[in-house]
Parts: sequence; C-alpha cells; structure tokens
Amino acid sequence: MFFCLDGVDGTGKSTQVQLFAQWLGTKGHDVVVCRDPGSTELGEALRRIVLEHHAMPIHHRSEMLIYMAARAQLVEQVIRPAIQAGKTVVSDRFLLANVVYQGHAGGLPAEEIWEVGRIATGAMTPNLTLVLDMDVSQASNRRNDPPDRMESRGTDYLQRVRNGYLTEASRHPESMIVIDASADIDAVRHAIEVAACHILEQTDRP
Repeated sequence: MFFCLDGVDGTGKSTQVQLFAQWLGTKGHDVVVCRDPGSTELGEALRRIVLEHHAMPIHHRSEMLIYMAARAQLVEQVIRPAIQAGKTVVSDRFLLANVVYQGHAGGLPAEEIWEVGRIATGAMTPNLTLVLDMDVSQASNRRNDPPDRMESRGTDYLQRVRNGYLTEASRHPESMIVIDASADIDAVRHAIEVAACHILEQTDRP
C-alpha cells in the first residue's frame, strides 16, 4: 500500500505525514515514511541542489529532471522494496508535485511530466494521494523556515501551484482527494484517516 501527502508548503503536510503514519501503525501496518526528493543519499544531495542553491540558474525542465532522478532512486531503493515486503509507504510528496510546480506553475506540459514520471518510477503510483489545500497567503504565514527556491517565487507562482493541485485532483478523483488543511490539526488528521479508510477497506476485501 502506497500513500502520498502533497500540497503547497505551509499546509501542515509534514506534521500530518507523521500523524498518519502513527495511525496506520495502530491499524497493524508496518509503515515506511519517506520524502520526495530525499530519503536516499542521492535524493538528499539533489534536494540540496534544487531547493537550497538559490543563486544557481536551473531551468524548469532541468529542475523537473533533477526531481525525477531523485524520485527514481527513491522508488528503487526505498518504495518498491518496502511494498514488495508487504509494508505500507507514506511519502511526503511524489510525482504530482512535479506536475504542479514545474507544469501548471512553471509552464511545462503537464502530460509530458506525467509520462516522464511513469518512466522514471517504473509506473509506480500511490494508491491514494491526499492533497492538503488552503489559501496560499495563509499557508505562507504558517512557515517558519527561510523560503526555499520554490517558496521564494512569490504569491502568484504559489497560487498557480495551488490551482494546479486542485485541477489535477479534479482530473483524478479515483486516486486523489483534497483535504481542507485550514482546519485544526485534529480535524485534518481525521479527514485524512476517513479518506484512507475507503482505500484500506477496498484492499482488504476478499
């Protein structure tokens, strides 16, 4: 089983990833938590390049491919082995983030990014992606850390990111669910658990 939490930075995604993983553990799942990009030596190195090196010019297409390389390593080193071993994976972001940030917000064709992602991941896709959604200004006000490369692109860019998430979720209702992240932590946690229950029930049926 493979779950992904995604959304604009500041929606509480990282907190909810940990809460969700803990909840799955109480349901008897052996849970592996990862982040994209990251969770491998290569992924963490590429993460630093693409997010922290603000002065380095990186075209949106190059940016997309850097993420893809990190994701390919994540899938082959962490996600696929975990799933093959019967574990449940919870990822902080996955391919959808590329489609939204470099596609909808960055101007690259979204369908081309989906296709590159299919090749990079060997067609690995989450059973369910939970998109945490809130007003971008509210999300920005929640952040405490200095902005990374994506966050520093301003409100207009982040609004296109948010719109991209909502557009893709509307296109893939069978595998993406939008969660109102403006509610309090417990309400968001509960909404995520309810959404996940439907997928877990389907996979548990004989």
